[in-house]
Amino acid sequence: MSTPSNNTYPTALDASRRFAVAPMMELSDRHFRYLARLLTRHTLLYTEMLTSNAVIHGDREYLLGTGEADHPVVLQLGGSDPAQMAEAAVVGESWGYDEININVGCPSDRVKSGRFGACLMAEPATVASCVRAMQDAVSVPVSVKCRLGIDRDDSYEALELFVREVADAGCEVFIVHARKAWLDGLSPKENRTIPPLRYPYVYRLKETLPDLHITINGGVDTWDDVQTHLQYVDGVMSGRKAYYTPGFLGRADEQVFSQLPQSNACVFDAQALAQVAREYAQYVQTWVDQGVKPSALTRHIVSLYHNVPGARLWRRHLSENATRCTDVVQLVEDALQFVLPAPGAQSA
Repeated sequence: MSTPSNNTYPTALDASRRFAVAPMMELSDRHFRYLARLLTRHTLLYTEMLTSNAVIHGDREYLLGTGEADHPVVLQLGGSDPAQMAEAAVVGESWGYDEININVGCPSDRVKSGRFGACLMAEPATVASCVRAMQDAVSVPVSVKCRLGIDRDDSYEALELFVREVADAGCEVFIVHARKAWLDGLSPKENRTIPPLRYPYVYRLKETLPDLHITINGGVDTWDDVQTHLQYVDGVMSGRKAYYTPGFLGRADEQVFSQLPQSNACVFDAQALAQVAREYAQYVQTWVDQGVKPSALTRHIVSLYHNVPGARLWRRHLSENATRCTDVVQLVEDALQFVLPAPGAQSA
């Protein structure tokens, strides 16, 4: 297998593609991205998937609002009409997104009925048309996130044919979830776990098409996993692991981006995570003061502490008290008592 050269990076975006947090519906919103940036400076972040129609006609501040600290950050779009996708891409670029990604991997019924997501793996010409239209409309890169295949059309050869046709339209960056999608019979949740992972398909894709940037996604749970994959592909994407144990992201700069400036060399122990929690609480308070429900934002730090003494009490305190809370800073400070050693405990 060929190993990509990762010695030089023309842009910060190119460097950050080495490790990314996946787009996750109802999870990877602007507030989670703020938390992620407190943990890692260089990891590439994604929005949750937004339909092209929503981006064009919806509340753009609510859907597309993002902070300066988010960057580099990718807007993921769902859709299949080239003109509409191009218009939505223009909107995304105007809101400062560093890249526009096309969702060709989501297997939900709603996505299928809207003719976007994983069902488009059966329509490479449609995806290619979207890529051309979007690239003609914007100056930022356009990438594609896909599956290995759909239903019984899941051979390596089918995957390569799909990627080749879309690449011929000008797409140079592909994120491949190393599972196929069953569109008939499995729920979206089941599609994340039941179809087997086939990493060698993605490795072979990179070996066969070395000029493309290939990121692998699916089942990435440890930093050893990340380092193993990086021997064969250009980038690694983590989803549920990064969200449900966000402390995991605290090692990204050390593990993947140590050669880049401003990488975080901090060891994210209980005390360092406490500082992250306090900074995030200050951020949340600014939103609560504007009328946003605190529980909509504190949910992102409920799992900040994981597999440590007091983690269950931390989660319980936040979950039970966030709804009626008006002082988020104090709420978090009170919850920290369950996971931080008492003053003087270490020297006792």
